[in-house]
Amino acid sequence: MRRLPIGIQTFSEIRTDNYFYVDKTKEAYEVINQYKYVFLSRPRRFGKSLFLDTLKCIFEGRKELFEGLYIYDKWNWEEKYPVIHLSFSGELRKDKDLIETIMCILSENYETLGLLKNENLNYSNYFRKLIIEAHRKYQQKVVILIDEYDKPILDNITNIERAKEARETLKSLYSVIKDLDEYIRFVFLTGVSKFSKTGIFSGLNQLVDVTLDEKYGNICGYRQEDVEELLNEYNANVDLEEVKKWYNGYYWLKDKLYNPFDILLFISKNYKFSNYWFKSGTPTFLVELVEKKPYYLPDLENIRVDELLLERYDVDKIIFPVLLFQAGYLTIEREELIGNKITYKLRIPNLEVGSSLMDALLDLYQKDVTEKSKLQNETILALERGDLETFRKQLEVLFSSIPYENYTNNKMNEYEGFYAAVVYTFIYSLAFPVIAEDTTNKGRIDLTVVLDDKIYIFEFKVKGENPLEQIKEKKYYEKYLNQGKDIFLTGIVFDTGTKNISKIEREKISI
Repeated sequence: MRRLPIGIQTFSEIRTDNYFYVDKTKEAYEVINQYKYVFLSRPRRFGKSLFLDTLKCIFEGRKELFEGLYIYDKWNWEEKYPVIHLSFSGELRKDKDLIETIMCILSENYETLGLLKNENLNYSNYFRKLIIEAHRKYQQKVVILIDEYDKPILDNITNIERAKEARETLKSLYSVIKDLDEYIRFVFLTGVSKFSKTGIFSGLNQLVDVTLDEKYGNICGYRQEDVEELLNEYNANVDLEEVKKWYNGYYWLKDKLYNPFDILLFISKNYKFSNYWFKSGTPTFLVELVEKKPYYLPDLENIRVDELLLERYDVDKIIFPVLLFQAGYLTIEREELIGNKITYKLRIPNLEVGSSLMDALLDLYQKDVTEKSKLQNETILALERGDLETFRKQLEVLFSSIPYENYTNNKMNEYEGFYAAVVYTFIYSLAFPVIAEDTTNKGRIDLTVVLDDKIYIFEFKVKGENPLEQIKEKKYYEKYLNQGKDIFLTGIVFDTGTKNISKIEREKISI
């Protein structure tokens, strides 16, 4: 039984110490032969660092590590190249200047390559000298691998001035590469975000972005067959559909993928479903962004963006859905051609991401962590029992907890969408599958919640209207009659004066 490579990003360790490995050397071989300057964006903990280290071992000619893999009999192992590896993936100290960090990383490369350091140079000239001296010593063109190139910016994403400073520093560093083409064999950058070419990439116009290239769609991540192979190896007695619902769903135009970090932790924790990936880096910056500029969260179920928009992200103009996509909280559902323009419909990838993201965003409405947990636990039990009265009480407590500042200088409480957004965020945080604006042939259901043995169909209204009658009149429930589950038609009316529930009605359709 192979070991689980939890947190292992070193290719040589995985190959020599009997760790589970999914062969990505076909993608490595093809990207090396097809391009010279490459950029790849993937969410954190998705295998970017391991792929980069795989490239490093290939260029260093470490043939023994690749026996049995796709590339083994295809690569010329006699040719070896000096590799410069810049990684910003570690935790950067807040009190440590970015330039100081860059100088330390460059000095480590000088030592690794056996070159004489000259730290009196500024950081960009120090990098320039490193490339030229490596080429001169080894009489070979240089390979440059840059891991998490954007992390110093993302670490300061809610502090615009510091983020801009980091952007300009990194821009000056990376622009060195452009002028030294004659010394360079291959360049590969990875990161979470693709900043616009007018920003950090303006000095690297020759960079090819393979993020949405179907050929490299599986360059990181586990496919369904990879996960099943690993689960079989561990004799796991699990519901594969439930595993898929929780962790599968990431899509970059090839196969539906799992985040390896989730699957490895799921197995190591004795097959307990939990939000392993999300907990490894809770996105407090997302809560801060939504707090500054409110976003209608149910729209996350129905976002379409064009190809150009996904490349226009920058610290000066943060586009919330694009940031969510690049960070891994949204993924592509499908590619669509509208006229002559390629567009992408985005969606939340799976139950883990959706419930965890909404749990984090629920802090906008209920800031007391203890009370929030109590609300969630009692609501889960109420929905599982079909206890509408308790459910109503929990919603009333939730709406009563929303800070007064949320209504200052706006009329949010007058709109149905505000109440729908709060309920959507709250119920999704409970780890129940949720569908906002659920389409039927008679119209759209405001919210559908799917449990193991029952389905809730919600319609929201303000100002005394009768939502239950609309559900029945339009027969929204017909879509779910063949599911073999009890269906609860639930109409909720909100009072804009009290900013809370004024009436809730229910009718049960039994199987």
